[in-house]
Amino acid sequence: MENPVPLETIVSLAKRRGFVFQSSEIYGGFSSTWDYGPLGVELKRNVKSAWWRANVQERDDVVGLDSAILMAPQVWQASGHLTNFTDPLVDCKQCKMRFRADQVDGPRCPNCGGELTEARNFNLMFKTFVGPVADEAAVAYLRPETAQGIFVNFLNVQGAMRRKLPFGIAQQGKSFRNEITPGNFIFRTREFEQMELEYFVKPGEDDVWFPRWRQARFDWYTRLGVRSDRLRLRDHEPSELAHYAKATSDIEYLFPMGWSELEGIANRTDFDLRRHMEASGKDLRYFDEEANTHLLPYVIEPAAGVDRATLVFLLDAYDEEVVAATGDTRVVLRLHPELAPVKVAILPLSKKEPLTQLAQAIHATVRKHWMTQYDQTGGAIGKRYRRQDEIGTPLCVTVDFASLDDHAVTIRERDSMAQIRVPIADLVPVLREKLGF
Repeated sequence: MENPVPLETIVSLAKRRGFVFQSSEIYGGFSSTWDYGPLGVELKRNVKSAWWRANVQERDDVVGLDSAILMAPQVWQASGHLTNFTDPLVDCKQCKMRFRADQVDGPRCPNCGGELTEARNFNLMFKTFVGPVADEAAVAYLRPETAQGIFVNFLNVQGAMRRKLPFGIAQQGKSFRNEITPGNFIFRTREFEQMELEYFVKPGEDDVWFPRWRQARFDWYTRLGVRSDRLRLRDHEPSELAHYAKATSDIEYLFPMGWSELEGIANRTDFDLRRHMEASGKDLRYFDEEANTHLLPYVIEPAAGVDRATLVFLLDAYDEEVVAATGDTRVVLRLHPELAPVKVAILPLSKKEPLTQLAQAIHATVRKHWMTQYDQTGGAIGKRYRRQDEIGTPLCVTVDFASLDDHAVTIRERDSMAQIRVPIADLVPVLREKLGF
């Protein structure tokens, strides 16, 4: 197995090519917050779209939801977040830095060697106030997960959509956690976006659906090009399980800093629905017509982070290749076409008329079908190919002076660098065949 690409390489590429910028950079930045640039927005949107397509659009048993970030504080009391959503925190008495206790070896500070305090629990919830008066009656929290919005809407969705078990509710959206030690670029941040799915099943059928979702989620990453030898499934030991979980498996990826969680799949049993039913006094049971009885469903939860998945796709796609013909090294992002921010680049060989007029007309046609980029900056066509390779564009269309006479263009493939001549009239069907959509 090749060594993982250094994280610094991806951070540099991300800024240089407009994927990710440091937030508030002109003021020196703000800790572990990041802004997605023009290409990062497209990549992230494509990751979310691919997840939604696989888990909602292509399934008959899953529907979507978009719940509020701010919810009644009782939601977080019932779910256990106000009491259990904590990390062990230690402080250095000398340099005043703070660390998660489970990430420090021994009683000394990893930064300066000073003495550490005893560990204490630190709640990760972001606290705020609703309305003009900042008192306890106005306390609210930024949600630390999207899941609870699904649970409190279980009966609303089930009734409105007339769903029978098993069925799922999917949601994508921002969540917030006041992490003690965020870091490693967009791997762990305090503001992040989630892709979560709660799949409701009859008690007793959870042991059937858990391994199914476990494998389905692993396969999603490999289908989108992540190398299987950089992925693994790891089951949690009983001592690791969250307070709500009967079983949990992590899909782990070999990051530059080592193996770490990419996505978690948990069997949450009926914990959440039961807690909300007890706290709210509302009957959240499902009526099983076949058995003529009420029951509380069990829940299988695949939960992924958009930002962490985006980082994995960047890391796994990055490649440096020596071009045999020239001996030069080219940087290539071998992103799956579904994920690539730009699908097709249109490159006129010259900035002169009437070549640019023809190229712009071709661009106007192609951009109706895919996200495209038009580049008539001039310079060697090889350098423009390299720029597109570095941002992961699968196909380039070169419009040359011969195109004015033969009404054909050249399609150049990113990965193989192979080129073919195609009539302009056939361009869109050929691009569709090569992209696969």
